[in-house]
Amino acid sequence: MEPEKSKILIIGVTGRLGFELAKVSLNSLHPTFGLVRDSAFSDPHKSQKLHFLSGAGVTLIKGSLQDQDILIEALEQVDVVICAVSSKQVLEQKLLVSAIKRAGCIKRFLPSEFGSDPDRTRISDLDHNFYSRKSEIRRLIEAEGIPYTYVCCNFFTSFFLPSLVQPGRKTPPRDEVSIFGDGTAKGVFVKENDAAAFAINTVDDLRTLNKVVHLRPPGNVYSMNELVDIWEGKMGKTLKRNYITEDELLKKIREMPYPENMELVFIYSAFVKGDQTYFSIDSSGDLEGTQLYPQITYTTISEFLDALL
Repeated sequence: MEPEKSKILIIGVTGRLGFELAKVSLNSLHPTFGLVRDSAFSDPHKSQKLHFLSGAGVTLIKGSLQDQDILIEALEQVDVVICAVSSKQVLEQKLLVSAIKRAGCIKRFLPSEFGSDPDRTRISDLDHNFYSRKSEIRRLIEAEGIPYTYVCCNFFTSFFLPSLVQPGRKTPPRDEVSIFGDGTAKGVFVKENDAAAFAINTVDDLRTLNKVVHLRPPGNVYSMNELVDIWEGKMGKTLKRNYITEDELLKKIREMPYPENMELVFIYSAFVKGDQTYFSIDSSGDLEGTQLYPQITYTTISEFLDALL
């Protein structure tokens, strides 16, 4: 007899990742709940998602991280909490951590991370505390003794891959391409629904308790030079490669106002500094998702780029 599936509360179900998390949670037979702001129901795009999720079986609870009484009531109905709020709301998770501590019934918390490992990035002078805020939440979770899993997906394919990492573009280049640094540092891309599948698999897995789970799927870890090679092979055409040095990129970042420069900051972190791949997962005591869950099929970069031809 299979063990009972954990009840999961997802905060941020109308977001791109939160919506995928809710769908995977349901498909994995977890009783699934969503904490939803009242204003979301009057937003046409969000209400459409909520209508779908409600019809599929998600229990929607009206409330927010600021509604502590409602939040506590929601937490008391579940075993696991996954937060998928936007980066702008990361520090609002302090209210959630406090509520989880008060409720005393949550056996796993997955905070809003799902990007590069905030404790591993080396751009603290450039990112306007983007990553330090996530690290701050980590330290609070650990200080309060709340059981956790941190999931680091690195880049979502929808973020940079449609343009082949070309700032300001929405489609891949067909004549010439900018390559940052020497083009050899490797970044990682994962589709949102694939990231959701790996995240949901961690919630009842004792191996991932109080661990960092990184996603480095084979076929999804490439340098900019390699990405261009793949794209050229698909097009049957050679692109003109314009290399932008580290100093030139840093100059662009410092001259461009915040937050418009954050796209370049993320590129600098991953494809010049190598922040997503410079460290060994095994030697750090962390875990890698595709090794934990080899049964999960995922979209490779090559497959994703096929759809852009």
